[in-house]
Amino acid sequence: MSISSILSGLNSSIRTYNHNGASSASSIQRIATGSKYPGASYGPASYATLQRTYSNIGATEQAKANTQNANAMLNTAAGAAGNTVSMLTSLRSTLLNAANGTNGDTDLATLQKSVDQTIAGIDENAASATYNGKQLLDGTQSVAVQGVDGYTNVSLGNLTSQGLGLTDKDGKSTIDLTDTSSLSAALDKVDSALNTALDQTTNIGAAQQGLGYQADNLTTQSEMLYDTASTEGDTDIAKESVNLASSNTLQQAALFAIKAGLQNFNQSVMGPLGGINNHSRAAAVSMLM
Repeated sequence: MSISSILSGLNSSIRTYNHNGASSASSIQRIATGSKYPGASYGPASYATLQRTYSNIGATEQAKANTQNANAMLNTAAGAAGNTVSMLTSLRSTLLNAANGTNGDTDLATLQKSVDQTIAGIDENAASATYNGKQLLDGTQSVAVQGVDGYTNVSLGNLTSQGLGLTDKDGKSTIDLTDTSSLSAALDKVDSALNTALDQTTNIGAAQQGLGYQADNLTTQSEMLYDTASTEGDTDIAKESVNLASSNTLQQAALFAIKAGLQNFNQSVMGPLGGINNHSRAAAVSMLM
């Protein structure tokens, strides 16, 4: 056997060994990460496409979280607004009672105390309507609600007694039952306040309904993106396991061929000099590689 053919065979075996070593490492990486494209070197275009899909998944999941947070905030506001509606309904009943013409001064004074307590309750209710430290019913807040075409702001009105026109700027009640001539005007104020509170509750309800639809859309979108990412990027574990086993087998065969080639090289070239030792053989392999 000529030296040229021996060297050619060795080089071929070394290339086979290196190629299958790289193939084994690639399969191990795919199996370990669960991804066909654990890095850009595994397919630049496919890797970029997959990463954009993952980015879209992250944005969709954050949008879902935003809708959940907004809904939680609106739930708090809706509950407090509903309490205000209940108190205004009770206040209206008290005024109708005062207006029936059968109450004496003592009765009117008692009803006035009830009115004052209800108005104080409205302020306490508004003060307790908070979310993450934000006052929701003092007219200073709005909630950004995500829709299909972006965000819309839902303004939360002022449902304090002053905001509803039941007290003046000094916090003094504007409803005086001791003056029977002002009862009609007082009823108008309460009716106006009740309409304001009802408008607030319906606005919140409509926003929550929209959030529900949007959350469903985002859930569907997220599921589709996950399916796409899985189809395009998930490793076929069974296939890669077969590839790994095959690459390891071929690598071992190439290693055997390298050893055989070195032995032939030793016998053909270095025989007259007594052969080469292990250190020299390793140096020869290094030169061939």
